[in-house]
Amino acid sequence: MSDNITLKGITWNHSRGFTPMTATAQRFNELNPHVNITWEKRSLQQFADLSIQQLAERYDLLVIDHPWAGFAAKTGSILAFDKYLSAEFLKDQEQNTVGHSYESYNYNGHQWALAIDAATPVAASRPDLLEQHGLNLPKTYDELLAMAKLGLVAFPAIPIDSLMTFYTFCCSLGEDPCQQDDTVISEATGIKALQLYRQLAKHIDQACFNRNPIQTYEAMTLSDDIAYCPFAYGYSNYSRNGYARKLLHFHDMVTLDGANNLRSSLGGTGLAVSANCKHIDVAMQYAEFVASPACQAGLYTDNGGQPGHLQAWANANTNAITHNYFANTLPALQRAYLRPRYFGHMFFQDHAGDIVRDYLMNGGDERQVLRAMDELYLQSKQKVQA
Repeated sequence: MSDNITLKGITWNHSRGFTPMTATAQRFNELNPHVNITWEKRSLQQFADLSIQQLAERYDLLVIDHPWAGFAAKTGSILAFDKYLSAEFLKDQEQNTVGHSYESYNYNGHQWALAIDAATPVAASRPDLLEQHGLNLPKTYDELLAMAKLGLVAFPAIPIDSLMTFYTFCCSLGEDPCQQDDTVISEATGIKALQLYRQLAKHIDQACFNRNPIQTYEAMTLSDDIAYCPFAYGYSNYSRNGYARKLLHFHDMVTLDGANNLRSSLGGTGLAVSANCKHIDVAMQYAEFVASPACQAGLYTDNGGQPGHLQAWANANTNAITHNYFANTLPALQRAYLRPRYFGHMFFQDHAGDIVRDYLMNGGDERQVLRAMDELYLQSKQKVQA
């Protein structure tokens, strides 16, 4: 083919989100010299907030968050992979999913993105600080609370992370949120989850309420004040030699009941192709390249990526370069809760976290908090636009 093709992509602004995409684009260009793929980046908050419909008007390739799947299905702003890629390839993706990652981009019977990145909240520690303070990794909520009272614990508590951790407590108490049409969670479970969460939040630095996971890990590695983070979306970058000032180790989370580890909410990202793309076949070929087992376990992870293919999580090299990040946290990924993805859910997700965060910071009536969340939930079900 003699005509040069240029594709534009949008991803998020972190070494985990941007660097592997530029590396795969460069390699794809070396293999296909007529194809030039450029990647731009947006902040983590914009990544969660901006409508993919707007982005799909400007970009050919989008790295997206799975709660957008229902919106994508309704608006047709991105293309369904099952109409372009082979059944054999998609079957491999499904069989090698990390937890619900593959399923998270499947909606109304179509696959709207390929799960190139997998994540869920997990625990992180500074082994040097634990040793310095003569402490072991906490195994139970009570041990975690005791460590928090020493001032050595931090976790991200901006609105979206406050909501995700509320989900974690609900799931870990045995009830998944948003299973009913008009109620986020039963009153009994919701009250218990909020109380456990606030009991812990009373003992963290107020700065935590303005930090996302990246900012939390930066605080853990740039200072020597935080020995342990009990739950934040994992970033294998911080467990790699030379990435940050100090090395973090990642672990499964504590238990509430002494038997079962906390169950967090699935995150990760998917690679999607815009419905406005003028070179669909090439875009699909690139997406298949990025999501392939070989790229995921090699080029993608080697360049700071956190793969979405199970073979990469089990790979000896990916674990060797991350102090066993993938092996240590995989159990948490495999049991993670899959958030709702219906058309209006982003409205709920965008606003419910404010209610939870305000309660964590200021206290209040738990029943009132749950009622306010239920009202938002009902509004989100009636949304014509997300």
